[in-house]
Amino acid sequence: MPRESEEERRDSMDGEIVFRQLCIKAYHVSEVEESERFSLKQREDGSYLLSLNPAALSEFRKEEPLITDARLSILPPGKRHIPVNSIMDVIPISAKVLGRLGEGITHTLTGVYVVLTGADTEGNPISAFGNSDGMLDEHMIFGRAGTPGEDDIILLLDVTLKAMEGYHRTGPDAVHRLCDRFCQEIREKLKKLNPGKFTEKHSYQDIARPGKKKVALVKLVSGQGAMYDTHFLAKEPSAFLGGRSIIDITGAPMILSPNEYRDGAIRALY
Repeated sequence: MPRESEEERRDSMDGEIVFRQLCIKAYHVSEVEESERFSLKQREDGSYLLSLNPAALSEFRKEEPLITDARLSILPPGKRHIPVNSIMDVIPISAKVLGRLGEGITHTLTGVYVVLTGADTEGNPISAFGNSDGMLDEHMIFGRAGTPGEDDIILLLDVTLKAMEGYHRTGPDAVHRLCDRFCQEIREKLKKLNPGKFTEKHSYQDIARPGKKKVALVKLVSGQGAMYDTHFLAKEPSAFLGGRSIIDITGAPMILSPNEYRDGAIRALY
């Protein structure tokens, strides 16, 4: 075979190479209700009604011996000045429909977020770095990256651990695990939504540009121990189950693609 000329090789190096593509389809939720089953139904205006079964929390709690109670409150827009326990996480609801994190197709809900809070039976807050227990609107700035907007619906999931169990990894892990099982019920319905009836759609590519400068974002995450941990690359976007602990890998550096990060590869547990 004829050898590639220097000019042909240079032209190839100047081109872009697409490794992977991520497509995120958003479905906007305008109303949330309690029900006997989980469901997502499209309304006449194109938005979606999310139905939740709070009784599922009681079933999940039976498998978590460290948890004594779990309660769900649906907070409509405007209902923000309410007392809450320590805020453990703010979780978007997304699900992989095709492929793995960072590629393929992801369905995500807009207009609704899960806010996870917790304390033990003696009133000790869980993951209380920053002392976020108190009035919700006094401890959270809404409308920022990673927080619900002023017009979003909040699914407030409050969990109670046995006394002093929040000071060991097993306690906070149990809370996140229960929350993730509840969210998974929603994800399973989200996966089955009509792929053509989305509210908005965004596509992202992982592109290599040979010969160009390489740029890396260095992110220092929590991993001190006890309730301060970070999980990455779970089975679902922004999920807990199936994720790996930064503590368990002794804080070793991990390299993620921009689309893995965009697709919810990191979940902070503090």
